Amino acid sequence: MPLCKDPKVDAYLTQLGLRLAAHLPTNGVQYPFEFHCVNDKSINAFALPGGYVFINRGAIEVADNESQLAGVMAHELSHVALRHGTAQASKASFAQGAAGIFGSIFGGSTGGALLTEGLSLGAGSALLHYSRSAETQADVMGTQVLYDSGYDPRAMAQFFEKLQAETKGKNPPEFFSDHPNPDHRLERVDEEIQKLGGIPANARRDSAEFEAAKRAVMVLPVVSKTAKTASALPSADSSGGATNASPAPPAEKMSTYQSPGYSLGYPENWKKFAGDKTGVTFGPEGGVVNDGSGHGALAYGLTVGTTQPRNSANDANALERATEELVSTLQQANPNMKITRQPQRVKLNGEPAFSTYFSNDAPGGGLEMDWLITVQRPEGLLYFVCTAPQSEFENYRKTFSAILDSVRFSH
Repeated sequence: MPLCKDPKVDAYLTQLGLRLAAHLPTNGVQYPFEFHCVNDKSINAFALPGGYVFINRGAIEVADNESQLAGVMAHELSHVALRHGTAQASKASFAQGAAGIFGSIFGGSTGGALLTEGLSLGAGSALLHYSRSAETQADVMGTQVLYDSGYDPRAMAQFFEKLQAETKGKNPPEFFSDHPNPDHRLERVDEEIQKLGGIPANARRDSAEFEAAKRAVMVLPVVSKTAKTASALPSADSSGGATNASPAPPAEKMSTYQSPGYSLGYPENWKKFAGDKTGVTFGPEGGVVNDGSGHGALAYGLTVGTTQPRNSANDANALERATEELVSTLQQANPNMKITRQPQRVKLNGEPAFSTYFSNDAPGGGLEMDWLITVQRPEGLLYFVCTAPQSEFENYRKTFSAILDSVRFSH
C-alpha cells in the first residue's frame, strides 16, 4: 500500500489513536499500537492483529470533524481488543501453507506476511473481512471508547450515515466491503449511547489538529493503492479466468519437491511460490491474480498444508472427522464455497484419504473449482488443494491427478 509519508499526519493519528486506546478494554494486554495514513482516497480503515492501524486518507477527508474520525479509529481499535482479526486468522489457518505468496509479491513486508495467514481459497483475505456480528461488537465497544475518551459518541453513527449516503446511486464505499453493514446499525449505536447516560455536556467534537491534518492529506498527490501490484497481478473476468492470457499449459515433465514428510512432482514450468514446515504452494507464471482489491490470490495451482485436528488421531474415524472439521473451516472462511461432490474414500500412495470437490468464488469474479484431498499423517491432517477456474478445471485435471499420483510419504 502507498503510505502518505507525512510525519505530521502520522503523528496526529498516533496522538489521537493512543488517546482512544487508553480507554480500550484489553484485559491487561499491552499492544504496541502503530497508526499510519494510507494514500488512498477510498473511504476505509483497518487494523491488523497486534495493533497496527491504517487509516485511508479518504476517511480523513470525508470526516466532518475529529469526533467522526475518532469514531472510525475507535471501531478499528475495538476489532483489535476483541481479537476479531486473530480469530479470522485462526479459522483460516488451513491456508498457512501458502504463507509466502504475498511475501514474494509485496517484497516480504510484515503486513503481507500477516495478510497471508488469512488467505482464503480465491475469496481474498479472510483476515480483514469481518462478520456482521463482529461489526456490531466493534460498534458497541467503539461507542464506549468514544464516550470514555470525552468525544461525542454520536459521531460514529454520524460517520456511518455519511457512508450510507455514499451508497446512493454508486458502488458502496470500500469500508463496507471489509466491514459488512449490520442490520439496525445506527439504532444499536444510539441504544448504547442511552445506556451510557446520553451525550456528555462537554463532549469533544473537533480540534485545530484535525483540521490541519485534513488540509495536509487533501493536497497530497493521489496514488492508487494497487499501483505497486497491478502490473504483477492480472485481474480476473466474470468467468473466473484472467483478463490477461491464461497461464501456459502445464508441462508434462516434472520437477521434484521434497519435504520432511513427503515428496511430490509438479510441472517444471510451475513456480514454488512458498514453502516452509507448514506447507507449500505451486502454480504457473500468472497463477496468482489480483482479487479485485489489490490482494493476490491463487487462481491456478496447488496448495499443500498441514492442520491439527481436534479429534484424536487414534480414533477409528479420525480421518473422516478431521476432514469434516477442515471442510467446515473452509466454508466458514469462504461463505460462498459449496460442496459439489461429497467426500469420498480414496487412496493416496496407498494411504486412506478423502476426496472432496468445491465450487467457490474465483479471484475477481466468476467461479473456481477446488479439489481437496486429505490424508492422516503423524504430523497432522495433510491436505492438498488443487485450484483452477471452473471453466478450465478439466484442462488441469490430468495435471492435478499426475501430481497427486506422484506423492510419496517418507515414513
